[in-house]
Amino acid sequence: MSEIFISYARSTEAQAKRIAEALRSLGYGVWRDDQIPAHEAFGRFLEERLAAAKVVLVLWSNEAAQSEWVRSEASRARAMGKLVQLTLDGSPLPMPFDQIQCADLAGWTGDSNAAGWRKIVASIADLIGGPARTAEAPTRADPPLPDKPSIAVLPFINLSGDPEQEYFADGMVEEITTVLSRFRSLFVIGSASGLSFKGRAVAPQEVARQLGVRYVLEGSVRKGPGRVRIAVKLIDGSDGSQIWADRFEDTLEDVFALQDKVAVTVAGIIEPAVREADIRHAVARPTVNAGAHDLAMQGLAVWRRFSRADVAAALEILDRLFALDPNHALGLAMAAGCHAQTAAYGWSDDPEHHRRRAKAFAARALEHGRDDAEVLATVATSLMMVGGSFAESADLTLRATQLNPGASVPWMIFGMTQVWAGELDKARECLELSLRLDPFSPYETMPLWGLGLIHFFNRRFSEAAPLIRRSIQLRPNFPPPYPYLAAAYGQLGRIAEAREALARYRALSGAPAETLVSAYVAVPDHLKLVLDGLALAKGPDPSKPDGDG
Repeated sequence: MSEIFISYARSTEAQAKRIAEALRSLGYGVWRDDQIPAHEAFGRFLEERLAAAKVVLVLWSNEAAQSEWVRSEASRARAMGKLVQLTLDGSPLPMPFDQIQCADLAGWTGDSNAAGWRKIVASIADLIGGPARTAEAPTRADPPLPDKPSIAVLPFINLSGDPEQEYFADGMVEEITTVLSRFRSLFVIGSASGLSFKGRAVAPQEVARQLGVRYVLEGSVRKGPGRVRIAVKLIDGSDGSQIWADRFEDTLEDVFALQDKVAVTVAGIIEPAVREADIRHAVARPTVNAGAHDLAMQGLAVWRRFSRADVAAALEILDRLFALDPNHALGLAMAAGCHAQTAAYGWSDDPEHHRRRAKAFAARALEHGRDDAEVLATVATSLMMVGGSFAESADLTLRATQLNPGASVPWMIFGMTQVWAGELDKARECLELSLRLDPFSPYETMPLWGLGLIHFFNRRFSEAAPLIRRSIQLRPNFPPPYPYLAAAYGQLGRIAEAREALARYRALSGAPAETLVSAYVAVPDHLKLVLDGLALAKGPDPSKPDGDG
């Protein structure tokens, strides 16, 4: 019998199918009512499956809330203690289900890092038994402890009572992680991996084990009218003991100094030998209007989803940011990235306009943020997309890694510049370090894609395809990896799969696949491998009779 029974309304069948497939990819047995045999009595068969399942996953929607079948199945699941519920459209839940935790999966397209999806997977794991599963779980080993003090900053709890302030609490995690990462004496896990534990009841010792660190920092944020209070405590991951705790409170006008104070104090506890000069460097950060900071964090959260609609939405948020602070360096770098993607991926009828805008924003970002590692890395990848030299992008990201050697994104972008330039051994070293620094990052799609390309350019096509396919599964709306997956399948003679990858690329991008790859791959022999693979993908299918290709 299947472990998971899915209950849903007919109008949401497409979403139900997507969710079922995602759960099956994690190794769960899943049952939907489309599997009822033609000879079976409908009601009796449903009852048997419902009783046998370990989890009943109810997909609430406006229609589901009015469906007698869905409400009946949900009631039985609640009575049996195996109900997990999610909402597909945010419609009010019927009583008494509105009194039970419900994950938000509105608009979900398959992102395994989405907060709502992680919440569902964790709940299912609790009911079935065992840790929450991921597609990488069977092969991912716990990383070893680094040879220097290591720390991960966990999600801060929002005590403000205002759901709209969740991004503020998350921003605190990112800011503190960034400041800590500037210390060469510390190994700091990227903020995205820390935030991946949001909403999950995982003990600090387990988090430390999964991330391969000695210490974890927990905290809470209470934001009130004009003031903010931050409480933090440092936990030894080896035994769960509390090493240190403190509380910080100040006005919102001094929030950035407050963030630095927390970071410097934590660093001082972990590594007393850190020089005063390093601490002064950590606190020497420019003050930015608080409203502009909020908008920057919102824009970053939207832009990182990398879909066409999200890029357009991010540009609207950034326009509001620039009205408050026209010289916000990270905002300018993000705007360059948004315009570069719009041009490179064929998302506009006037790509040249967006190329010019990308270059202009990139120049301004460098003017105001040349000492900011994140700005340098973001500008570097933007310039690559609009025809800038790989040498310039490599120089920018190399400087970023020197400014902030504990940040994963600069190593990731530097690694990709080396992929395109054909320095494959150096590229592998950088991309693997990026993954080690931030093992659960939503950016994981990029280093996986890059590692797949390294195999591709070394003519190991059968090893390249699974890595590139995995990168696509993580970010299915991100266009660039698709042509390379099609080329890998083409070289392997798997023409049907190659054509499927090309079809998906065309649905996401208006730029010809050959144009996109030619703009990136600088080594002629490597480019020929890709173009030959694409040509094979478009040719006749050798597995079919003549005329059927």
